[in-house]
Amino acid sequence: MDSLAEHTSAGPRNRRPRRNAVRAVTAGAVVLAVAAGGAYAAGLGPFARDTGPDPAAGKQARAFLADWAAGRLPSAAARTTSPGAAGRVLDSFTAGLEITKPALKAEAATEAEDGTVTVPFTARMPVTGLGTWTYASKLPLRQQGDGTWKVAWKLSVVHPRLSGTEKFRLEREETKPPEVIDRQGTALSGDELPSLAPLMARLGGNGTDSGARGAIHLVDRATGDVERTEARFGTRTVRAKGPVRTTLHAGWQSAAEQALATHAEGKNAALVALRIDDGEILAVANSPSSGFNRALSGTYAPGSTWKIVTSSALLLKDAVKPDDVVDCPKYLTVGKRFQNVELSEHPGATFRKDFTESCNTAFISLRDRLYDGELGDVARKYFGVGQEWHVGAPTYDGSVPAPKDETEKAASMIGQGRVQANPLLMASVTATAVSGTFHQPSLTDGNEDRTTTTPLPRGVVTQLRAMLRATVTDGTADVLSDLPGEIGAKTGTAEVSDAQDNNGWLVAHRGNVAVACVVEEGVTGGGSAGPIVHSLLAAASGDPE
Repeated sequence: MDSLAEHTSAGPRNRRPRRNAVRAVTAGAVVLAVAAGGAYAAGLGPFARDTGPDPAAGKQARAFLADWAAGRLPSAAARTTSPGAAGRVLDSFTAGLEITKPALKAEAATEAEDGTVTVPFTARMPVTGLGTWTYASKLPLRQQGDGTWKVAWKLSVVHPRLSGTEKFRLEREETKPPEVIDRQGTALSGDELPSLAPLMARLGGNGTDSGARGAIHLVDRATGDVERTEARFGTRTVRAKGPVRTTLHAGWQSAAEQALATHAEGKNAALVALRIDDGEILAVANSPSSGFNRALSGTYAPGSTWKIVTSSALLLKDAVKPDDVVDCPKYLTVGKRFQNVELSEHPGATFRKDFTESCNTAFISLRDRLYDGELGDVARKYFGVGQEWHVGAPTYDGSVPAPKDETEKAASMIGQGRVQANPLLMASVTATAVSGTFHQPSLTDGNEDRTTTTPLPRGVVTQLRAMLRATVTDGTADVLSDLPGEIGAKTGTAEVSDAQDNNGWLVAHRGNVAVACVVEEGVTGGGSAGPIVHSLLAAASGDPE
């Protein structure tokens, strides 16, 4: 057997025989193949030739695509049969179409009768500011005289329709945000009110972002005429004729932006003000003003501002009364140790005192008076939290999952755990608490309202208003106590992580306006969000019509 194997050796593996090559076989080998039976006849024996493409060809194809995708264009070009031409085309193709970081995925290789190996690939080309152009192409590879493989260069390697007479051209369509006016007809400018600039592009099309638009066309190299469109980006939004009317109030918006600019101290922060009797939004402000809209779409633990909802749940079922004694120790352990801000304690405190001093341990001690999931049910039924809101712009509408264990239930009592909200939601919560009726917030007219809620009983509303007012006159929101009007408020301090300072919250109401503000890593609500809300209420007096 050993001697027979020597006579039938196929030779070195780096030079594969062509498909039409004839391999010499000794008579003994034929006898052995017949004697061995069907396995050899089926091509499974040691004399069967590997009919798949040379693995080295696929490896070279993948290396070419990897170099191209990573921007190593000279290296990619060197893997072709025409490095100079390939380098020029790869460079101009990517730059001319404003493509960044292509994603190129090789598929299974195939081999033709002439020995050429073809590797199909999918190209995903991100076009700056528009979207991704996706198409399919193929890499032809030929074995060179030294046994290596190279990409047989031609223009269609880059794209199957790229040729000596046709090329691609990127065309952008400049889009302008609609003209936007406030509730009184005053024109709103993103230059003067920078928080509105990112928002204005999303108005006037049922909240759909018109965004940037453009296309990649295949054009005649000589005439520039468009022969076909390869990809389109962006959607055309049918806008109402004339300016887009919003519920915003230019004066309140300006005051909100100025309050953040003066008192946010470079921290990420957001603020919303809305009318209590109908939910119409008067101001939306973010710091920084560009980028993510924290005010409407942020996801934050609301901290102790959530005690408005917790108190509502307890008062609704008469589980506690404002004058009931609910002790407030420094610490309370429920799976983990909970504590009050600055380790405060109030022995023999009433529930009203616990609210005005924002006592975490007292609220957590009342957790057994609510069934698991009751907080979420109350939030949804009376405050509209977690329902689908149609405001006129993208929003996050809150989440209050049922607690997984006692520790999470304890955390949810004080607006931690998995409770999520943002300034829009907490301004709405405040408005509902002091009026008794939830109104879906709105930024534009004519929004669909799918929410279904139940009014809070009048007795619960009276108790909530009294506790919110006492928080200003005798509690943690005394930063607002020098302002005119019957202001009620609630502070909040929300833990984020061991590596970050707490977020600071403050919600307030005066007249027909409810306000909510969050300052990331603000440490305390009164110290960080307090000055911002104070500035807003001091500058924007009166109830806007």
